[in-house]
Amino acid sequence: MDEERMNELQHNKGGRGITDYTPDYDEQAYNYCLLGATNQTLARFFGVSSTTVKKWMKKYPGFQESVRRGKELADVQVAGSLFKRAIGYTCQQVVSESVRASATNTESEKVTSSEKVTNMVGTFLNQDNDGYQKIRVTTKEIIPDTKAQIFWLKNRQPELWRDKRDVDHTSGGEKLNVVTIFELPNDGRND
Repeated sequence: MDEERMNELQHNKGGRGITDYTPDYDEQAYNYCLLGATNQTLARFFGVSSTTVKKWMKKYPGFQESVRRGKELADVQVAGSLFKRAIGYTCQQVVSESVRASATNTESEKVTSSEKVTNMVGTFLNQDNDGYQKIRVTTKEIIPDTKAQIFWLKNRQPELWRDKRDVDHTSGGEKLNVVTIFELPNDGRND
Protein backbone atom coordinates (compact mmCIF):
# COMPACT_ATOMS: atom_id res chain seq x y z
CA MET A 1 0.00 0.00 0.00
CA ASP A 2 1.19 3.50 -0.68
CA GLU A 3 1.78 6.08 2.08
CA GLU A 4 -1.33 8.14 1.25
CA ARG A 5 -3.59 5.07 1.57
CA MET A 6 -1.99 4.15 4.93
CA ASN A 7 -2.66 7.68 6.25
CA GLU A 8 -6.30 7.49 5.14
CA LEU A 9 -6.75 4.16 6.93
CA GLN A 10 -5.19 5.51 10.12
CA HIS A 11 -7.56 8.51 10.16
CA ASN A 12 -10.61 6.25 9.80
CA LYS A 13 -9.92 3.80 12.62
CA GLY A 14 -12.97 4.74 14.70
CA GLY A 15 -15.70 4.51 12.08
CA ARG A 16 -16.30 3.09 8.67
CA GLY A 17 -12.93 2.97 6.98
CA ILE A 18 -12.17 3.29 3.33
CA THR A 19 -12.79 -0.17 1.97
CA ASP A 20 -12.11 0.25 -1.72
CA TYR A 21 -11.26 -3.02 -3.37
CA THR A 22 -8.67 -3.18 -6.13
CA PRO A 23 -7.97 -6.16 -8.41
CA ASP A 24 -4.37 -6.21 -7.10
CA TYR A 25 -5.79 -7.68 -3.90
CA ASP A 26 -6.48 -10.99 -5.69
CA GLU A 27 -2.82 -11.89 -6.10
CA GLN A 28 -1.88 -10.49 -2.70
CA ALA A 29 -4.60 -12.54 -1.01
CA TYR A 30 -3.53 -15.68 -2.90
CA ASN A 31 0.11 -15.30 -1.85
CA TYR A 32 -0.78 -14.46 1.74
CA CYS A 33 -3.10 -17.48 1.99
CA LEU A 34 -0.24 -19.69 0.78
CA LEU A 35 1.53 -18.57 3.95
CA GLY A 36 -1.40 -19.74 6.07
CA ALA A 37 -3.47 -16.56 6.32
CA THR A 38 -7.04 -16.71 7.62
CA ASN A 39 -9.79 -14.22 6.81
CA GLN A 40 -8.91 -12.32 9.99
CA THR A 41 -5.23 -12.04 9.09
CA LEU A 42 -6.21 -10.97 5.56
CA ALA A 43 -8.33 -8.23 7.10
CA ARG A 44 -5.38 -6.98 9.16
CA PHE A 45 -3.13 -7.18 6.10
CA PHE A 46 -5.50 -5.05 3.99
CA GLY A 47 -6.33 -2.73 6.90
CA VAL A 48 -10.06 -3.54 6.91
CA SER A 49 -12.45 -5.50 9.10
CA SER A 50 -13.04 -9.22 8.64
CA THR A 51 -16.63 -8.36 7.64
CA THR A 52 -15.24 -6.35 4.73
CA VAL A 53 -13.13 -9.31 3.60
CA LYS A 54 -16.29 -11.48 3.64
CA LYS A 55 -18.14 -8.84 1.59
CA TRP A 56 -15.29 -8.71 -0.92
CA MET A 57 -15.43 -12.49 -1.25
CA LYS A 58 -19.17 -12.31 -2.05
CA LYS A 59 -18.91 -9.33 -4.37
CA TYR A 60 -15.68 -10.15 -6.24
CA PRO A 61 -15.45 -13.75 -7.51
CA GLY A 62 -11.78 -13.31 -8.46
CA PHE A 63 -10.90 -12.39 -4.88
CA GLN A 64 -12.89 -15.31 -3.49
CA GLU A 65 -11.23 -17.73 -5.91
CA SER A 66 -7.76 -16.43 -5.03
CA VAL A 67 -8.39 -16.90 -1.31
CA ARG A 68 -9.84 -20.39 -1.86
CA ARG A 69 -6.98 -21.51 -4.13
CA GLY A 70 -4.31 -20.15 -1.78
CA LYS A 71 -5.78 -21.86 1.27
CA GLU A 72 -6.38 -25.11 -0.62
CA LEU A 73 -2.86 -25.29 -2.06
CA ALA A 74 -1.31 -24.61 1.35
CA ASP A 75 -3.44 -27.37 2.91
CA VAL A 76 -2.49 -29.82 0.15
CA GLN A 77 1.21 -29.11 0.63
CA VAL A 78 1.00 -29.57 4.40
CA ALA A 79 -1.01 -32.79 4.02
CA GLY A 80 1.57 -34.10 1.54
CA SER A 81 4.43 -33.27 3.90
CA LEU A 82 2.63 -34.92 6.81
CA PHE A 83 2.04 -38.04 4.70
CA LYS A 84 5.72 -38.17 3.64
CA ARG A 85 6.80 -37.77 7.25
CA ALA A 86 4.42 -40.54 8.34
CA ILE A 87 5.66 -43.12 5.81
CA GLY A 88 9.30 -42.01 5.57
CA TYR A 89 11.19 -40.82 2.50
CA THR A 90 14.61 -40.35 0.96
CA CYS A 91 16.20 -37.04 0.03
CA GLN A 92 19.48 -35.73 -1.32
CA GLN A 93 21.59 -33.20 0.53
CA VAL A 94 24.35 -31.17 -1.12
CA VAL A 95 27.01 -29.75 1.22
CA SER A 96 30.00 -27.65 0.20
CA GLU A 97 32.89 -27.16 2.64
CA SER A 98 36.48 -25.97 2.52
CA VAL A 99 39.18 -28.58 3.22
CA ARG A 100 42.88 -27.90 3.71
CA ALA A 101 45.25 -29.75 1.43
CA SER A 102 46.81 -31.54 4.40
CA ALA A 103 43.48 -32.75 5.81
CA THR A 104 42.57 -36.35 5.39
CA ASN A 105 39.29 -37.62 4.09
CA THR A 106 38.45 -39.65 7.22
CA GLU A 107 35.90 -37.29 8.76
CA SER A 108 33.07 -38.90 10.63
CA GLU A 109 29.61 -38.04 9.35
CA LYS A 110 27.16 -36.59 11.82
CA VAL A 111 23.78 -38.23 11.33
CA THR A 112 20.75 -37.73 13.53
CA SER A 113 18.80 -40.70 14.84
CA SER A 114 16.01 -40.16 12.29
CA GLU A 115 18.37 -40.23 9.29
CA LYS A 116 20.27 -43.00 7.60
CA VAL A 117 22.92 -42.24 4.99
CA THR A 118 22.48 -44.69 2.12
CA ASN A 119 24.77 -43.18 -0.49
CA MET A 120 27.48 -40.50 -0.48
CA VAL A 121 29.48 -38.99 -3.32
CA GLY A 122 32.44 -36.68 -2.64
CA THR A 123 34.11 -34.39 -5.15
CA PHE A 124 37.16 -32.21 -4.51
CA LEU A 125 37.68 -28.99 -6.47
CA ASN A 126 40.92 -27.00 -6.44
CA GLN A 127 40.89 -23.61 -4.73
CA ASP A 128 43.40 -20.79 -4.95
CA ASN A 129 43.97 -20.53 -1.19
CA ASP A 130 45.97 -23.75 -0.62
CA GLY A 131 42.99 -25.99 -0.15
CA TYR A 132 40.08 -27.74 -1.76
CA GLN A 133 36.36 -27.25 -1.93
CA LYS A 134 34.66 -30.51 -1.01
CA ILE A 135 31.16 -31.02 -2.40
CA ARG A 136 29.22 -33.90 -0.92
CA VAL A 137 25.96 -35.26 -2.27
CA THR A 138 24.36 -37.49 0.32
CA THR A 139 21.21 -39.55 -0.06
CA LYS A 140 19.48 -39.78 3.29
CA GLU A 141 16.65 -42.04 4.32
CA ILE A 142 14.30 -40.33 6.77
CA ILE A 143 12.58 -42.96 8.88
CA PRO A 144 8.79 -42.81 9.41
CA ASP A 145 7.63 -40.64 12.31
CA THR A 146 5.27 -42.35 14.76
CA LYS A 147 3.60 -39.10 15.85
CA ALA A 148 2.79 -38.20 12.25
CA GLN A 149 1.36 -41.69 11.72
CA ILE A 150 -0.85 -41.41 14.81
CA PHE A 151 -2.05 -37.95 13.81
CA TRP A 152 -2.82 -39.10 10.27
CA LEU A 153 -4.73 -42.21 11.35
CA LYS A 154 -6.72 -40.46 14.10
CA ASN A 155 -7.92 -37.88 11.60
CA ARG A 156 -8.46 -40.17 8.61
CA GLN A 157 -10.10 -43.07 10.47
CA PRO A 158 -11.27 -41.73 13.84
CA GLU A 159 -13.69 -44.62 14.44
CA LEU A 160 -10.73 -47.04 14.45
CA TRP A 161 -7.88 -44.98 15.89
CA ARG A 162 -9.17 -42.40 18.36
CA ASP A 163 -8.22 -42.76 22.01
CA LYS A 164 -11.77 -42.47 23.33
CA ARG A 165 -14.20 -45.08 22.04
CA ASP A 166 -17.95 -44.53 22.13
CA VAL A 167 -19.58 -47.73 23.28
CA ASP A 168 -23.37 -48.03 23.32
CA HIS A 169 -24.29 -49.65 26.62
CA THR A 170 -28.01 -49.33 26.11
CA SER A 171 -30.34 -52.02 24.87
CA GLY A 172 -31.47 -49.97 21.92
CA GLY A 173 -35.04 -49.72 23.27
CA GLU A 174 -35.48 -53.41 23.98
CA LYS A 175 -36.59 -54.56 27.42
CA LEU A 176 -33.78 -56.23 29.32
CA ASN A 177 -34.34 -59.40 31.32
CA VAL A 178 -33.48 -59.21 35.01
CA VAL A 179 -30.71 -61.62 35.86
CA THR A 180 -30.44 -62.73 39.46
CA ILE A 181 -27.00 -63.97 40.34
CA PHE A 182 -27.82 -65.11 43.87
CA GLU A 183 -30.57 -64.43 46.36
CA LEU A 184 -30.10 -63.89 50.07
CA PRO A 185 -32.25 -66.03 52.34
CA ASN A 186 -35.08 -64.14 54.01
CA ASP A 187 -34.15 -64.69 57.62
CA GLY A 188 -35.51 -61.36 58.82
CA ARG A 189 -32.11 -59.61 59.04
CA ASN A 190 -32.10 -58.22 55.47
CA ASP A 191 -35.01 -55.79 55.72
